Amino acid sequence: MDTFNQDRYYMQMAIDEAMKAQALGEVPIGAIIVHDDKVIARAHNLRETTQNAVTHAELSAIQDACKKIGSWRLENTTLYVTLEPCPMCAGAILQSRIPRVVYGARDPKGGCVDSLYRLLNDPRFNHECDVVEGMLADECGEILTAFFRAIRERKKKLRKTEGA
Repeated sequence: MDTFNQDRYYMQMAIDEAMKAQALGEVPIGAIIVHDDKVIARAHNLRETTQNAVTHAELSAIQDACKKIGSWRLENTTLYVTLEPCPMCAGAILQSRIPRVVYGARDPKGGCVDSLYRLLNDPRFNHECDVVEGMLADECGEILTAFFRAIRERKKKLRKTEGA
């Protein structure tokens, strides 16, 4: 399988993780880490469930991958994530030495790979990543858009019933 189709395949797995988050009422973001063509970690957002600000999909996947490999250095891996990583997750990606990141939708309000900052490609750090932007971006973005639209609609209905 060529790299493009391989990236699509694994991003679909990340989307499946995002759907698990959505089923829990979490912001639907999913992440997969692949090492030597094998999925070694998969995770989705759990901030609301855990009431813990650091339970982002990427961080949970990184923790699981480190356990699986037995090292904090995640060399020869690729992280697939449905939304552009935030500054916290970008920092963890750098610290864990993940060499390649493939993400779906951009995050214009919090993304630190391309949108607000370019942390993964800043030569001042001791590690840089190869980045592939926009893999299944429309699908990844639509999941998030639909999720937040549904929240706004529920709030609107609630305001109407409270005002009646």
